[in-house]
Amino acid sequence: MLDSKARELATGKNFAALTTLLPDGQPMTQVMWVDADDDHILINTEVARQKFKNVTRDPRVTITIIDANNPYRYAEIRGRVTDTVTGPPARSHIDTLSEKYTGGPYDPNMISSDRVIVRIAPERVRVNG
Repeated sequence: MLDSKARELATGKNFAALTTLLPDGQPMTQVMWVDADDDHILINTEVARQKFKNVTRDPRVTITIIDANNPYRYAEIRGRVTDTVTGPPARSHIDTLSEKYTGGPYDPNMISSDRVIVRIAPERVRVNG
């Protein structure tokens, strides 16, 4: 079960910093849209992106979700990618995220490869504020 405060931040209109590990072990961090279900943090990306290649090779990630209204309130989640979802559910999910963050559907011209939902199981959660 995902911490309720972390879930609240992930399902709100807050951005997350996703850190994955490059093939040489160096960390790579990107600002992302974020979501959650009852047990996982959800990130939507494309199968051709480096972050997806990274988590396919090494499932360890850290996500920091920062409250848009109070940057001193945040959740740091360390965990592992346990599952991925492709196909129509992943394509629909990016539209849902786009509605949340921009108020409209995701621009299909921005998609260059298949969409994928990355499901992250938390192993350590720290919430501040």
